[in-house]
Amino acid sequence: MDKNTPFQSFDDQSDAATVAPRLASLRTELAKRGLDGFLVPRADEHQGEYVPKRAERLGWLTAFTGSAGSAVVLTDKAAIFVDGRYTLQVRQQTDTKLFDPRDLVTEGMAGWLETNAPKGARIGYDPWLHTIAGLDMLRIAVDRAGATLVPCPTNPIDAVWTDQPGPPLAKAVPHAFALAGESAESKRTRIAEDVKRLGADAAVITLPDSICWLLNIRGGDVPHTPFTLAFAILNADGSTDLFLDSRKTSPELVQHLGNAVRMHEPKDFPPALDALKGKSVLVDPTMGAAALLDRLMAAGAKVKRGSDPCQLPKACKNRVEIEGMRKAHIRDGAALTRFLAWVAREAPKGHLTEIEAAEALEGYRRQTGSLSDLSFDSISGAAPHAAIPHYRVSRSSNRKINRNEIFLIDSGGQYPDGTTDVTRTMIVGEPTAEMKDRFTRVLKGHIALATVRFPEGTTGAALDAFARKPLWDAGLDYDHGTGHGVGSYLSVHEGPQNISKKPIQQTLKPGMICSNEPGYYKANEYGIRIENLIVVSDYEEVKGGDRKMMSFETITLAPIDVDLVEPKLLTAEEREWLNAYHARVRETLSPLVDAETRSWLEHATRAV
Repeated sequence: MDKNTPFQSFDDQSDAATVAPRLASLRTELAKRGLDGFLVPRADEHQGEYVPKRAERLGWLTAFTGSAGSAVVLTDKAAIFVDGRYTLQVRQQTDTKLFDPRDLVTEGMAGWLETNAPKGARIGYDPWLHTIAGLDMLRIAVDRAGATLVPCPTNPIDAVWTDQPGPPLAKAVPHAFALAGESAESKRTRIAEDVKRLGADAAVITLPDSICWLLNIRGGDVPHTPFTLAFAILNADGSTDLFLDSRKTSPELVQHLGNAVRMHEPKDFPPALDALKGKSVLVDPTMGAAALLDRLMAAGAKVKRGSDPCQLPKACKNRVEIEGMRKAHIRDGAALTRFLAWVAREAPKGHLTEIEAAEALEGYRRQTGSLSDLSFDSISGAAPHAAIPHYRVSRSSNRKINRNEIFLIDSGGQYPDGTTDVTRTMIVGEPTAEMKDRFTRVLKGHIALATVRFPEGTTGAALDAFARKPLWDAGLDYDHGTGHGVGSYLSVHEGPQNISKKPIQQTLKPGMICSNEPGYYKANEYGIRIENLIVVSDYEEVKGGDRKMMSFETITLAPIDVDLVEPKLLTAEEREWLNAYHARVRETLSPLVDAETRSWLEHATRAV
């Protein structure tokens, strides 16, 4: 990509008029194959959140461009499933006369199929696009309906998608030891010991972030995330078989990987699974494709179901990675502060639009000289658009940022030493008393999570209510999670940790990085979110206590709009936290910004 080419496109990517002919062509193909239906998840063979353009089959068929969803096509009806983030978007993008929008969480494909699959129907699926655990649930639902799931040797959508993009071929590159903090050899040896302790001879790894972390490599096969798409088999002796398109390799990469990493073409991956006959093989049923289980069982391997062995070690960042994240956030914070000062000057003039704001912020980040990419498409929303948590501005939806309106921007950058994700909410002009009340309650929840202490064994679900209580006190809430994991120059969303209402059992451990992002959204009027990234501390003694405790370190540095704060709602401790945070922001960032921004920053971080 040329250095002057924008990372983010604002073009409208959907056209509901294409849905009818594409759906018709798919049904014709299904009839040729003797199928009465087909399942269409938004997934690729690697089961990651981010997929290359070639794998955007759901978007091609339905015109829906959200990052999560699925569809079912039957002979006489079809449904599309999205979560609460995309309820409005799906109705705007797809043809709802052809695809009935349904709830992905409360009903999902399984619930819908149990009710709607015709008795005796043969419903096809691509075994590479469904996880083992996910397919188990779907099979139960289809069996209850009296229908049958049929694996397809090739994907029928690929047969009718005439201009389907080719596979991504971005070069895979070494990720320097100075940034990773641990050699790939050390990681392979360490994780192989874990595999051995689990009684397995090998582990099949298909998640892109796991493979990139394990081998200290990065790539550019998917948007905004430095992944190279590959498969790997980690053996109990630490040697690894890597199945990576040779067109993505280089002598530098081969030298980096060393002799203990054997290189193969992706087409050789299925036969390599066959060669595991008689061996005990670790496979993650929640992450691995159903095709893996089918192939291994047919080959006579002993499949051991368990978690991807790289996910937890990857989430617990080492000191080098944490220090890199701190540096990235200072750099990013200076760019964001320059942007916020610019918005404060330009927005009151009445000409600034959502797209212009997003483009300007990308420009400030580029000026750091270190930006590799955005970490996701910026969520740049004014007034009613700010009330849509995952709003994606386009040429057709773009609106001006008007006076006395709230403007919200959720954005982030990918830097070689760290990944950032930050949300700031601003008022242009004068806020209403209600806006200040809601903003301050969100801030109180943000501070509560930022300052909490918790013992070993605590999950994110146990902490989620800290961020919600000030809103609950007023009969309010928000419908998204409070925090997600963040990678080190990897995915802006990573597991296994999470801070939300979901009863995820993974406990928080030192070195994990999460977001802290409570919010409030008033439909069709405004939205509020305050997001910083936080690092789980090492264990520490508390005077007079009998258990070692952990806490969070906030690493995001950028002003929080004090014009939206109602001081009367803050306790003395909360006021002290906000003032201390702003003093740190001012002290750290002032030397890194221009004089005009520095003057604005002094005022923006004034004591409350």
